[in-house]
Order: sequence, then C-alpha cells, then structure tokens
Amino acid sequence: MKPLIAIVGRPNVGKSMLFNKLVGQRLSIVEDTPGVTRDRLYAEAEWLGRKFDLVDTGGIEPGTDSEILAFMRQQAEIAIQNATVIIFLCDIKTGLTASDQEVANMLLRSGKPVVLAVNKMDQVGHTNPDIYEFYNLGLGDPIAVSAVHGHGTGDLLDECFKYFPQEDQEEEDEDVIKVAIIGKPNVGKSSLVNRILGEQRVIVSDMAGTTRDAVDSYFENKKGKYLLIDTAGMRKKSKVDDPIEKFSVLRATMAIERADVCLIMIDANEGVTEQDTKVAGLAHEAGKACIIVVNKWDSIEKDDKTMDRMRQDVRRDLSYMTYAPILFISALTGQRVDRLFDLINYVVDQASLRITTGMLNSVLADATARVQPPTDKGRRLKIYYMTQIGVKPPHFVCFCNDAKLFHFSYQRYLENQIRSTFGLEGTPVRLTIRQKSDKEG
Repeated sequence: MKPLIAIVGRPNVGKSMLFNKLVGQRLSIVEDTPGVTRDRLYAEAEWLGRKFDLVDTGGIEPGTDSEILAFMRQQAEIAIQNATVIIFLCDIKTGLTASDQEVANMLLRSGKPVVLAVNKMDQVGHTNPDIYEFYNLGLGDPIAVSAVHGHGTGDLLDECFKYFPQEDQEEEDEDVIKVAIIGKPNVGKSSLVNRILGEQRVIVSDMAGTTRDAVDSYFENKKGKYLLIDTAGMRKKSKVDDPIEKFSVLRATMAIERADVCLIMIDANEGVTEQDTKVAGLAHEAGKACIIVVNKWDSIEKDDKTMDRMRQDVRRDLSYMTYAPILFISALTGQRVDRLFDLINYVVDQASLRITTGMLNSVLADATARVQPPTDKGRRLKIYYMTQIGVKPPHFVCFCNDAKLFHFSYQRYLENQIRSTFGLEGTPVRLTIRQKSDKEG
C-alpha cells in the first residue's frame, strides 16, 4: 500500500486549499464556509518520484454538539488511524487557540508522526514572529506554509517524506475494480459503502446532501480488490442553487468517468423517478458497465409477484438500459449485498470481452440472412464486414456501402443479435458505421 498523509486541523484553517495545492488539481471543494469538507477526500500525489495518497479531512471541532460536526470529527479520527504521517494545519491569522491545543493532544495520543504546519504565511522572506507561539503545542518545529501561493509546501513534503516506509512492497494494483455508487440524494449510497466496509467510513444521515465529495474507499475480499467511490447524490438541475452542491454534481460525473462499474441505486419505495433516469443516463452515455441496485427492499410489503412487478417497472422506465442486471438489496440489513461482488466481476468481464472478426462476421451473415438490410429508392444497404476496435465498452465498426441507409432500427437489431450470441450483459455497446465506396457502381 502507498503511504498516506492525512491533513487535519480545526475548521477553516485552509486544509482543502493545501490539499489542492499538494495534489495539483482542484479536487477538494474550496469555499470559505466553515464545515464544507464533510467526508474524507482522497487523492494520489507524487513527490521526489514517490507516489502517496493524501486525505483531506473535515475540520475537528473538539467537544461539539452539532450532529454533523460530531460526524466530521469521527471521520477525521478514522483518517488519523489509517495515516502514515499527519499534517496538523494551524492558522497564523487566528493564532494558537484552545481548539488547536485539544487537537494537538488528540494527535499526540494517536502515537502517529505529526508534522506541524502554520498556514497563511503569505509573505516571502519575512517570518511572522507569531509563529513561535506554536512551539507550545509540543509538536516540534512549525513549518511556515501558504496554501494559496504554495510557499513552504516543498519543505512540508520533505518533512513528511522522512516518515515514509521503505519502498519495497509498493506495486500498483492493476486488478483493482473501481466501482462508482451513484443515485439521487438519500437513496442509501453511503449506507451501502458502510455495510460493505464494516466501518463508519462515510457519513450516514437522513439529511439529503450529506456526502458532498466523491469519497474513495479501498476494499478487498476473496472475490477481488475494489475501490468504492461514494458520490454526492445528484438532484435535478433546477434544485441545485447552492454552489457547493453544483460542485458535487460535477464530482459525481467525474466519478462516473473514473469508474469501471456504476451501481445505479434506486429507492424501492419510490421506484424509478425522472431524476434516476438522468443519473443512469450519465453512466450509459459514458459507456460504463452498470448494475441497477434497488435498495430498501426490506421496507416493502411483498407478495410472490412484487419483485417481478418492480423489475418490469424498472425495465420500462430505464428502457435504454435493458442490458443492466437488476439486484434487490437492503443496505440496512445486508440482504443480498454479498451477491454484488459476483455481479460486479461478471459485468467487468463482459465489458472487457473481445470477439474475433471471424466470429462477428458469421453472426452478421446469419443476421442479414434472417432480416434483409433496408432499402431506399431501390438502393439496398450492403454491409461488407464488422470488426471490434475497443473494449470497456465493446466498440464495433460496421463497413457498409451507404451510411444513410443504415437505419437506427437495423443497428439496434444487429446489436441485439450480437448480445444474444455473446452475452455482453451489464455493458453498453458502441456501434460505429463507416461508409466504403460501392465497387459495383
């Protein structure tokens, strides 16, 4: 495993700004409202040719009563437990506070290496004498940094680097499957992650919009290695007024791009809503392998036909995703959650399937013999051959005499023929039409 640096501190000292500076991209939501970073946010960074993970935590507010702030504190504590080294960030403008002292005591008790950084030291070549009061924390020499300008970040990383373990057993895991858990707010995404991980990794609360960032959690079991990406719930555009919320929708879209598989979560009590069709559409358009996960199945009154009816409703409302398997689960009770991993592995294999040109063309010959290609004004569509040019999703190219004659309905027919022969369950299929000059005039 790569070394992990956790950035901790009380709210509003500039942890997210420092995180972004170290990672080199705008990954963490930065707004000057205290308490914006609620969950831990991970990213990979590199220093002196060594890769490491960085985690930005919610601000630790010692002895807080607010439910969400107490959750944030819990999240930061979990990050501290998993960290190789901790950056404790303070703020020169507010000076040393009682909260800083409490956080420092908590870090000292953890027994982890701590590097003390004092932020907002924006002037170069001038040391603000106020920095010396931070020696009172008992954490050694404070390093002056400016998260806005990047001053001092090299010294800070050099100091962290001293605590990294020897680089021997750090191979990149190519076989980790990235799973994005997407859906509208309050559908149970975070509850599912927590159920799988068996720890309170993501804040679970019935306030909609609790998860604002896409949060990565590594998980391994006998079925494989997985990176679970829990995303902010996506609401209708008209309801997204809060600028922080807008970032969250963008982040969820980025999470879909990174993923190998998308779990599209639907609330069994509500069925497929208009918003669900939009969320699922994003994953479909991105060409991702998908599984439709109907959550909260424990709360439904059932008879022997309930599941079939629900399955028909989902198929009707997500008609463009007939390829996606449907699984009925309860994140709360754990019902059927263990079956997810077999399905995830299966749809990833299907999305990675390569079909030889010979096999494709025998399916094509059979399909065109059964249903003649369309004609227009006496001119018939001729399909010369088909070949696969990509995977994830499987991408096929058809060469024909006239692309205008290749009606969408015939493309759909060919896609269905390919699926009925080779499966390709759980993955969209791309079909590109190329026109070749007709040698017969």
